[in-house]
Amino acid sequence: MGKKRTEKIVFENIEVLDAGAKGVSVAKAPEGQVIFLPNVVPGDVVDVQTLKKRKAYFEGKAIKIHKYSEHRTEPVCQHFGVCGGCKWQNMKYSQQLFYKNQEVFNNLKRIGKIELPEFEPILGSEKQFFYRNKMEFGFSDSRWMTNEEIASGVEYDNKNALGFHIPRMWDKILDIEKCHLQEDPSNAIRNEVRSFANANNMTFFNPRNHEGLLRTLMIRTASTGEIMVLIQFFEDDKTSRDLMMNHLAETFPEITSLLYVINSKPNDTIYDQDIQLFKGREYILEEMEGLHFSINAKSFYQTNSKQAYELYKITREFAGLTGNELVYDLYTGTGTIAQFVSKKAKKVIGVEAVPEAILDAKANAERNNISNCEFFVGDMKNVFNDEFIAQHGHPDVIITDPPRDGMHKDVVAQILKIAPEKVVYVSCNSATQARDLALMDEQYKVTRVRPVDMFPQTHHVENVVLLERR
Repeated sequence: MGKKRTEKIVFENIEVLDAGAKGVSVAKAPEGQVIFLPNVVPGDVVDVQTLKKRKAYFEGKAIKIHKYSEHRTEPVCQHFGVCGGCKWQNMKYSQQLFYKNQEVFNNLKRIGKIELPEFEPILGSEKQFFYRNKMEFGFSDSRWMTNEEIASGVEYDNKNALGFHIPRMWDKILDIEKCHLQEDPSNAIRNEVRSFANANNMTFFNPRNHEGLLRTLMIRTASTGEIMVLIQFFEDDKTSRDLMMNHLAETFPEITSLLYVINSKPNDTIYDQDIQLFKGREYILEEMEGLHFSINAKSFYQTNSKQAYELYKITREFAGLTGNELVYDLYTGTGTIAQFVSKKAKKVIGVEAVPEAILDAKANAERNNISNCEFFVGDMKNVFNDEFIAQHGHPDVIITDPPRDGMHKDVVAQILKIAPEKVVYVSCNSATQARDLALMDEQYKVTRVRPVDMFPQTHHVENVVLLERR
């Protein structure tokens, strides 16, 4: 069936009303239909060209701005608007926090339909740029051309790119010169990799034909100053590979973990691949309140280290531990929260589905001389059962930090069954959190709520909720 051509309509002088989901803003057409618009700010007055018409709404773009919102600010990044990353860079930070707080409140109220205490003020991030400790970039031999480049009619011989995927374009990469998300030497390393590869005629990956040498680049940094660099090669070409890796080792002696992987399978995920150590050690160390956590190429660690520390402090404060409690930390990951709260608890039991994460958690506990944490691996809905409770004791407090889709209903049912005094629920998706809170509402009252901004310039927001038994 062919695509139906959508009639493009232009609406003039439309006021942008609100910030919507996924970083797009919301306006209303003259007849009342909702219009979703990227790259505008609530308060702007714009002419809109519709791109798609759905039953209840339009998707469109602003083609002219008549009046700029007072909430606007000048984006600092040269790639803003093309790169799909920091969608809110044109909005003042105080306003970003307002909309993030609003989203959490609306989700908890509308989806949860529960009684809420007054929110504690959203915790903004001290650093609004250069806050990420992990970045992944893709190589491509067919880079995204800007409208200006296409219009210029210039023929470009070299179309190699190292940067980010254009939103909704799996095979197009935007070449990134300076990204404002990760501290130096991140930009210098990426730019050097690209120019050295070009100078030495190394081929960049072609995702359509599945050929080329260089596939992805990952850079991880830690607050300790340690740096990890991993290059993913599609082809096993030892000469080119050693040339690139030796060049990086010499140019950036500060790299403490230099790794590579050869991956010729269709997708570029490294989680099922063998990581090879080229120089240094296989992990970098992150530090928090004197605790050290090793992070390897496959480890999950909160991507904003500084703000993760603030998030964990709020979690610990909400738990209100006195030193006598048995705490269960569900979806424990590499056990960072478990170890962070352990000195205020009698014992902490961490549960996680990813076996490698649990190995990391155990190694970190040993490194930190923590003897009151135990970690278990398994799918939460299967492991966290009556037998497990009988074996490890009845928790006084449960801390849960599930993935975006929230807790499995069986896990919620089990929490209700064992009924600890308190549950601290950390969430990166307040919509699924609200759904889970509604299921717990009969037995638990929400007594504290505090949103935390981990990702400035984006619409993402974390939220911490304290539930106490009624």
